Amino acid sequence: MKIQLNSVITCPVCGFKKEEEMPTDACEFFYQCTKCKTILRPKEGDCCVYCSYGSVPCPPIQESGEGSCCN
Repeated sequence: MKIQLNSVITCPVCGFKKEEEMPTDACEFFYQCTKCKTILRPKEGDCCVYCSYGSVPCPPIQESGEGSCCN
């Protein structure tokens, strides 16, 4: 399976969507919405903002499954 490096983050506050390239070597714990400037943090149980708000989970989760990232 090919790892997808791009994910569309959807802001839960204003609904703005933006495609971002995910890092392969680190988790993204904070993300600022481009439109409303809200700082997003992972939901409880998620390792990063891509797993909580992205269209695609982060690369380590894609590769190894749930619980394999930054724990």
